[in-house]
Amino acid sequence: MSDTALVLIDIQNDYFPGGRMALEGSPEAAAKAAAALAAFRARGLPILHLRHLSVRPGATFFLPGSEGAEIHASVRPLPGEPVIEKNFPNSFRGTDLQAQLERAGVRHLVVAGMMTHLCVDASVRQANDYGFRVTLLADGCATRPQKFGDETVPARQVQVAFLAALNGAYARVAATAEILQTLPEST
Repeated sequence: MSDTALVLIDIQNDYFPGGRMALEGSPEAAAKAAAALAAFRARGLPILHLRHLSVRPGATFFLPGSEGAEIHASVRPLPGEPVIEKNFPNSFRGTDLQAQLERAGVRHLVVAGMMTHLCVDASVRQANDYGFRVTLLADGCATRPQKFGDETVPARQVQVAFLAALNGAYARVAATAEILQTLPEST
């Protein structure tokens, strides 16, 4: 059995054009995540979907029961594929993600998702801290511009800065096509 699993983080409708928190490049990132999902399915490798539900007072997106909180059609889970609901940026906080991975014998995570600068970053760092080997699909993630003081940092710069910070110390960051060429088969 392979020790590699695909973890898709928060690829949800509110992050797409017309959603309540649209990200730059979300359709393109979702297409790469969908390619990874198809490859994992074809090889019979484990897949876990993470879905954020905003339960804090004043939340404006990912509201429970809303269409925006649903996983995007491009990566919709099939019956039997686990969907883990979370309420924090870190996919491990308050969930059984770590336990599910350990029960399945997973030691290597291939990660795609949204937002790169928040949920993906927090989850990748925590996965590394828990001893998982992490591969992050650079083109399978999307983010948005960020403000600090009077400055606005464009989404592309936010994306590159976070990918660069994660690469090496916390994950191997590479393009989806490169990673899919090296995927193991399930046994």
